[in-house]
Amino acid sequence: MLQKAVASRKGPFDPYAVDWGSILPLRLRAATIAEGLYAGMHRSVLKGSGVEFAGQRPYVRGDDLRFVDKRALLRHDKLMLREFETETDRALWLVVDATLSMSFRGGGPASKYPFAALLAAVLCRVALQGGDPVGLLIIGGKAPTLLQASGAREMFHRISDALSQLTPAGDWSDRGADFEHALAPLHDKARRGSTIVLLSDLVDLPEKGLQRVTELATRNRRVHVVRVLSPEEATLPFKEQARWTSLEGNFVVEANPVAARELYLKELAALETRWRDALSRTGGTITRALTSDDPVQVTVQLLHRVRGLSEASLVERRQ
Repeated sequence: MLQKAVASRKGPFDPYAVDWGSILPLRLRAATIAEGLYAGMHRSVLKGSGVEFAGQRPYVRGDDLRFVDKRALLRHDKLMLREFETETDRALWLVVDATLSMSFRGGGPASKYPFAALLAAVLCRVALQGGDPVGLLIIGGKAPTLLQASGAREMFHRISDALSQLTPAGDWSDRGADFEHALAPLHDKARRGSTIVLLSDLVDLPEKGLQRVTELATRNRRVHVVRVLSPEEATLPFKEQARWTSLEGNFVVEANPVAARELYLKELAALETRWRDALSRTGGTITRALTSDDPVQVTVQLLHRVRGLSEASLVERRQ
């Protein structure tokens, strides 16, 4: 964000080692949160009846009269049948950003990637308890990691292990083709009616990153984003002149944070607004989460938006 100031290119440097803080062991932490959140709940976390209106066709003798379109009969004096498509796989697909910027920690209990991984593992556990298949795509790291969606019990362990064994790496700020290629499998593997949740800081994504993500919202799929930031990134509380080094994009910026704060926060909010507006046009949402936030509350907020339930109904289900 501070690239608006005078900046200079820098050479590569050693990345931060992933800092799990108090989140490890990931599998145990996620299971504990999920069990406490939805203890005794067996309803699917995904929204919808599983069928979608697919159009009309002329009535054929022997068709079920329950599906006759009465309006078409009254208006056109024709027997037309309403047809529906069954959504056979209302899966939850988790897309976790593991690029280098996600290794920044700040003042939270862990860096951004482990916090995103914890939220993803909790969502996985809750979805599997409700009978929904779950798939995983990790973008970044040494190479994208894909786990095909499955409703098997061991899927929680497979996803937790894949997340906990990965170290954030890679700079995709100017690698639009690689980003598009990494997301490509979801176009085929995320079937009609799937819910896709991207967990990312949205920092230094390729120029057309937003467009590539929203393009996933076809075939009645819904894309929801959890924007994970450190408390320092969200507020820029620093007061002294400093040199700022970008983890992606190879930039060094000399700036006074007091003077830059207003513009920085404005740009931060503008980016989030662009994502919110684009996602809302396809039925998606964006949720901001700080690494210092309670993961239970973040999960409740996200499920509220995915399912369209009220906060009160979610609290009631937990009791």
